[in-house]
Amino acid sequence: MSRQDNKNTLSFVQPEPNGPWATYLSQVDQTMPYLGDLARWAETLRRPKRCLIVEIPVELDDGTIAHFEGYRVQHNLSRGPGKGGVRFHPDVTLQEVMALAAWMTIKNAAVNLPYGGAKGGVRIDPSRFSRREIEKITRRYTSEIGLIIGPDKDIPAPDVNTNSQIMAWMMDTYSMNVGAAATGVVTGKPLQLGGSLGRVKATGRGVFVVGREAAGWSRMPIDGARVAIQGFGNVGSSAAELFVAHGARLVAVQDHTGTLFNAEGLDCAGLAAHAATHGGIAGFAGGEPIPDEQFWDVESDILIPAALESQITAERAQRIKARMVLEGANGPCTKDGDQVLNDRGILVVPDVIANAGGVTVSYFEWVQDFSSFFWTEDEINVRLDKILVGAFKHIWDTAAQHQISLRTAAFVVACTRVLQARAERGLYP
Repeated sequence: MSRQDNKNTLSFVQPEPNGPWATYLSQVDQTMPYLGDLARWAETLRRPKRCLIVEIPVELDDGTIAHFEGYRVQHNLSRGPGKGGVRFHPDVTLQEVMALAAWMTIKNAAVNLPYGGAKGGVRIDPSRFSRREIEKITRRYTSEIGLIIGPDKDIPAPDVNTNSQIMAWMMDTYSMNVGAAATGVVTGKPLQLGGSLGRVKATGRGVFVVGREAAGWSRMPIDGARVAIQGFGNVGSSAAELFVAHGARLVAVQDHTGTLFNAEGLDCAGLAAHAATHGGIAGFAGGEPIPDEQFWDVESDILIPAALESQITAERAQRIKARMVLEGANGPCTKDGDQVLNDRGILVVPDVIANAGGVTVSYFEWVQDFSSFFWTEDEINVRLDKILVGAFKHIWDTAAQHQISLRTAAFVVACTRVLQARAERGLYP
C-alpha cells in the first residue's frame, strides 16, 4: 500500500459529482503534464490550507433567535495573503466555497497579483431579512472569522448579494475588535472609507477588456457582434455597457426574473435603468420575453455567463450557438460542459482571466489604503487594462505553445507560479 493512500481526497468531504470542487480538481488534473518537476508539489493545490465553519446566531426584528452557517476558506497562501469575496446566498455550501477559494488562487496567480486564494459565504437568502438583520448577521460573521482575516492575512471583498455597505460593516466590525481603523481589511468599500474609484464596474470592465483581446486574436470584430448575457447584475450590466459602446448588439439577457430577446439589440441603458428600478429585467418593454431555457438556443457571437457556477452543462453546451463563451461568473461551465464546448470548437475564455478585473482593482484599493494615496479613475483603468492585456497575452501564447485550451493554459501559468513559490519557500518545520 502506498504511504500516501489518500491522494486527491479530503477526509472531511468527498467531491460531489459535477459539483464545483470536483470541477476544480479536474482542472488541476489536466494541468499536471505541463508542470515538470513542480508536479511533486501539486497535492498542495488539491487541499485547502484552512476551512473555517462558523455559527452565526442573531436576534431578528421579531425577537426570535435565528442561526446561520458561515464559511471562510483559505485555499493557498504561498504567494501572499488570502483574497476573495463573501457571498450571501441560500445555496452556499462548503464545497462551493472551497472551489471558489481555489479558483481565486488560480486567478490571482494567472494575473500575477501578490495574493493567495480565499472565499467566504453565509447560507442565507438576504431578500427575506431587513437591513438591520443583515447588518447583525454581517457583523457577527465578521467577528467569527476575525481569527483568520486581516490586512496582511486575508482580505474579503463583495460577491453575490454583498456590496459596499456589507464591506463597510465588515471593516467597522473588524476595526472595533482590533481597536484601530483597519481600512485594508476588506476591499470594495465606499469611497469615504478607503474604497477605490473604478471598483464597482471593474469586473465587468475586465470581462470586456479580456473579451476584446480574445476577439482580436480570434479575428472577430466587436463592432456588430451579437452578445448574449446571463446575469444582469453588476458584472453583466457593466460588461454589456462597454460591448454596446463599442458597437456590439445585446441580443439576449437573462436574470433571476426572466429572459429577454431582441435580434436587433436591446437598449442597454434602458434595460439597466429598468432593472435598477424594478429589481430585475422582467417587464422591460424593449425585448421579447422567452422561456428561460431558450436562452441557450439564442444565436450570438459572444455568450457571457455572468451569474452562478455550473450553468453550462453538457446538454446546454450542445445547444449553444456562439463563437466565444466569455466567463464572467466563477465556474459557469461544468467539466462535461467545458469538454463539449472545446470539442465543438467554441472558444472558451476562462473565468480566472475573464473576470479578474474585480480582484485587480481590489488589489489597487488595498495598495491605496496602505499608502493613503489614491489614484484617479483614469489611472486605475489604464493600469487595469495594462495588467489584463499582458496576462491574457501570456495565457494565449502558452495555449498556442502547448496546443491546449485557454483554461488549461491559464492553469499552467497560475499553477506554475503557485508551486514555484511553494517550492522556494519550502516546508516548515
